[in-house]
Amino acid sequence: MTAAASPTPTPEDASTGQLVARMSQDLSDLVRSEMALVKVDFQESVRHAGVGAGLFGTAGVVALFGVGALVAAAVLALALVLDAWLAALLVGVALLLVAGVVALVGRRQVAEATPPVRHSADSLKADVEAVRHPHTTAATPEGRTP
Repeated sequence: MTAAASPTPTPEDASTGQLVARMSQDLSDLVRSEMALVKVDFQESVRHAGVGAGLFGTAGVVALFGVGALVAAAVLALALVLDAWLAALLVGVALLLVAGVVALVGRRQVAEATPPVRHSADSLKADVEAVRHPHTTAATPEGRTP
């Protein structure tokens, strides 16, 4: 049997060099995994912020139309044309109600854009604790045991 075909030694049978090499590889894998998690969390946060900002912009445009309709209603009211100004007033109020609803939905989207670092920092703290105390079973940030 060749040396290349031999199975990986267990930690009890491994030399110090093998253990250090394995620890280095595990640490490198851990850092790469944490960086990938930060990237995913950041992308999710940016997505929510973008949707919220778009909805705020939509609310602004709809409110602008509402203000225009209210201005038209005031002009028509001054002209004492009851049917026309009443119609313009109703349209203006309806547009402003739509703008309010869109603004509330946009605010909710922006509120969901939590800082991406919080989850990743909790995960990193759990990893550091696991390295410091390898023989205890610590709970992960998600509440599961590893």
